[in-house]
Amino acid sequence: MTKSATFWWAGGLTLHERLPRPSQQVSGTANALERLERWRRAHEELAPDWFERRLAAAGLDEKLLTGLLAEAPDALAKRVARPGWADFVDSALTGASDRRKAFGDDWIGALATGLRPLVEIAEAAVAGTANPDVTAGFVHCLGRCLARLAARTLVLELNRARARGQLTGRTPAERFAEFARRPDLDALFAEYPVLARLLAQACQQAVAAHLELLERLDSDRDAIVETLLDGRDPGPLAKIESTGGDAHQHGRSVALVTFSDGRTVVYKPRPLDLHAHFNDMLDWLNGRVPDLGLRKVALLCGDGYGWQEFVSAAPCDEVTGLSRFYRRQGALLALLYAVDGSDMHYENLIAAGDQPVLVDVETLFHPTMQVDTATGHDPAAQELVRSVFRTALLPQVMLGENGSFDVSGLGGDQGVFPTDGVGWDGAGTDSMRLVRRPVAMRGGRNRPRLGEQEAEPRDYQAALLTGFQAGYDAIVEHRAEFVPLLRTCATAELRFVARPTQLYTTLLDESTHPDVLRDALDRDSVFDLLWTDSLDDPMRRRLVPHEIADLWAGDVPMFTCRVGSRDVFSATGVRLPNLLAESGLAAAEAKIADMGEVDRHNQEWLIRASFATRPRPVDHRGTDVLPGSVATIVPDPQRLLAAACGIADELVGRAVPGPDRTNWLGLELVDDKQWTVLPMGAGLANGYPGLALFLAQLAKLTGAPRYGDLARRAIQPIPRLLDALGDDLALALAVGSGGFHGLGGICYALARLHRLLGDDAEVLGWLTTAVRLATALETEAGDEPADVANGLAGGLAAMLAVHAETGLSTAGTLAIRYADRLATGRHATTDQVGFARGPAGAGWALLRLATAIGSDRHEAVGATYLAADGDPAARLDDHGWCAGVPGAVLARMGRADEGLARCVDALAGHPPLRDLSLCHGELGAIEALTVLGHAGDERAAAAVGRRAGLVLGSLDQYGARCGTPNEVPTPGLLSGLAGIGYGLLRLGFADQVPSVLLLDVSHHR
Repeated sequence: MTKSATFWWAGGLTLHERLPRPSQQVSGTANALERLERWRRAHEELAPDWFERRLAAAGLDEKLLTGLLAEAPDALAKRVARPGWADFVDSALTGASDRRKAFGDDWIGALATGLRPLVEIAEAAVAGTANPDVTAGFVHCLGRCLARLAARTLVLELNRARARGQLTGRTPAERFAEFARRPDLDALFAEYPVLARLLAQACQQAVAAHLELLERLDSDRDAIVETLLDGRDPGPLAKIESTGGDAHQHGRSVALVTFSDGRTVVYKPRPLDLHAHFNDMLDWLNGRVPDLGLRKVALLCGDGYGWQEFVSAAPCDEVTGLSRFYRRQGALLALLYAVDGSDMHYENLIAAGDQPVLVDVETLFHPTMQVDTATGHDPAAQELVRSVFRTALLPQVMLGENGSFDVSGLGGDQGVFPTDGVGWDGAGTDSMRLVRRPVAMRGGRNRPRLGEQEAEPRDYQAALLTGFQAGYDAIVEHRAEFVPLLRTCATAELRFVARPTQLYTTLLDESTHPDVLRDALDRDSVFDLLWTDSLDDPMRRRLVPHEIADLWAGDVPMFTCRVGSRDVFSATGVRLPNLLAESGLAAAEAKIADMGEVDRHNQEWLIRASFATRPRPVDHRGTDVLPGSVATIVPDPQRLLAAACGIADELVGRAVPGPDRTNWLGLELVDDKQWTVLPMGAGLANGYPGLALFLAQLAKLTGAPRYGDLARRAIQPIPRLLDALGDDLALALAVGSGGFHGLGGICYALARLHRLLGDDAEVLGWLTTAVRLATALETEAGDEPADVANGLAGGLAAMLAVHAETGLSTAGTLAIRYADRLATGRHATTDQVGFARGPAGAGWALLRLATAIGSDRHEAVGATYLAADGDPAARLDDHGWCAGVPGAVLARMGRADEGLARCVDALAGHPPLRDLSLCHGELGAIEALTVLGHAGDERAAAAVGRRAGLVLGSLDQYGARCGTPNEVPTPGLLSGLAGIGYGLLRLGFADQVPSVLLLDVSHHR
């Protein structure tokens, strides 16, 4: 660089490169101390004590780090060797030509033009190694890559120049173009040495990777023609294109290599031995499942790299091809499950006619990692990560502010990515600025088509299940010969995915902000998110230094391991011995040994459950009726009790036991928008407290200790959960006070369980802690919804129940505080109607409190809320408790309302609903009649007996249909089996079983 800043590059050195410490201790300046504190605060909300622990893990302390932050560039440069990237930059700027070839007509191409001096050095390094068109393509791609890396900084400098009046041109576009053509790179790199490092590094890596590819192509060309191109010479090399995949191991990535006749092969800069073994597995499975014929991918394996046939997407020739496709995909799923395959998302699958073709299988035999949550080890979470769900071949939906997107091998729909991405307003003008906005998704090539119409996977669930069953049964029947085939994979290399790739790509993107490109230590602080994420995870903590080194290399971090080994290797080949608890091969052998009828049943449930999560509109209304007639079974109490026991025994069978707790997998409606397969959480509505409540109530009625014991094991995480919420105010406020999805529901469940489990003192202690936490949060809470499910009304009703059941005075006091906040009217309800999420529930809760304490003021406000809910007689078609007629009737009980008679008649005479759930199914509708009957309404009482007989008939004919898509069984209270069981107990023993939908206790029968 032609400037006085001889040591301009020193600021580009990383924390690791600046160690060991300076020979003379540098005292901290005010600026250094300020940066130290900013570094400490960067991730403090994730782990309050993270900074000291992070420093200790790296052998650092605050004094040393402060000294490094304060060290002057010239002093640093004198004790550290000059890096090669600095020489590259100086050479580029010294030897820059006046050529200004464009890299495209858009703003990226314009910015790339100004970075031409760096590209020229790279171009010279590859000159003459391939035909001019290939070299020109390399130069074009590299220039645009550099422009994207530098975009944030260049746009900042553009705006600074505009503010200073330093731009020339008549229009915003002309001023942008002039700036882009002639950036002062000397000054730019002096201020942003980290940017100079990143750009030089990208050039050096691109050259090395390009030359390596060309050398391998030259060496392997004859074998490629023979193995992948049918022995027909394709002509000279015409083009090399990146697939847009992630870069690993110093900028290497998958590329498409196209020849002059138009044919293409895929180059992969990693070993393909594992894929070759996968082809052997496909041959094996094809030989044991009739008419399967799964297609293999042709390969040519090299030493540490390989070539692969290019698989083109194509439509099916006939409609039956769609069924064949999904049957084959089901068999693939069985095979991937058996060998612990993962990451088979939509970009790794090609729909080639009626053939689902996996083009990337680098994560077969993937180690299963320990899953820990804020409440400790969750056996259901661990079960999920070792199930068919882990393959990512089944629907897996991402959620965000822009909706949902199914990333699985079955998904890949066109649409919008769930979270905003980086974009530019005013692109190509002098007012250009970075914005966050929705990102369009083009969709994948993974879905079969008939013509141009893509198939909807939901329509082919049966075909996929048929294929899964055939593949699964073949593996089980012939496992004695299948396992030896797997053992031949022992030395093959697989990719070990330690964290989500999206985390890495986000870190790479956010660390190009100009604020962290002036000094590499500031960029290091961004990467320290990995430390905070690993402090309590010894295994991942060993990976962090290697992850940060990869990120500094511009790569998505990558680790590998051998199928038969517990060792893990970094991208640079550093061995991390015995990092894994067991090898992928040992885990697969153990899984295959356990495969059988019970396991297949469990996996088939997960398949059906995951299909239920395919994005679709969510309907909370209870409008669908059973498709045919139902025989009535006399609903005597013992029959109802026996039916409830049958459901409880199914829940016992579905339970996933762990060392100190038991949990379940279920379907949960997240944010009332999207069904998701999850381990049960702590909400009353669909979590383990609601399920435990049903089991404990059943134990009380039957005297069977196994139900009560399981209820106790289910709620064991609650004290750890309360501790976690007490330590994280923001999380606790997000949980809220709601009666079904918040702390109110947890308190209600604990109050009931305290009694049902024999006045359990331990449970009472947890309840006292929970009420104390809710009280503390009430003083901190801001705007909170008014409704029963998520908000203040639910907290109010729950605290009234806790006080009535246990006599806890703090609960009664908190109930009044909730009511006073509701009475202000500032906590508006949502735009929904009904009991659960509308104003009817808020009015009901206030009226309940008004009756309890004799408050005219709260009664008046409660009546206002009821009026705001509208006339329930105007929505007689909705028979769901949550938003329809039953909830409206329950909210208005005991009040003069001319429309209630019509509502009762509608409930009594309506055909049986399609599902039996409490939320928006038949048992929720009957609950309103049950409560009215106990209050003296003879029409309602007569209807309860009639409809209870229909419920038993429906159970006998159709099973326990849940309030989920396709009525997939799920264990929860409002939508699932626990609620159906509880509803049966209400029908048979209403005088002993309080209404859970009214958050009632035994004193409020």
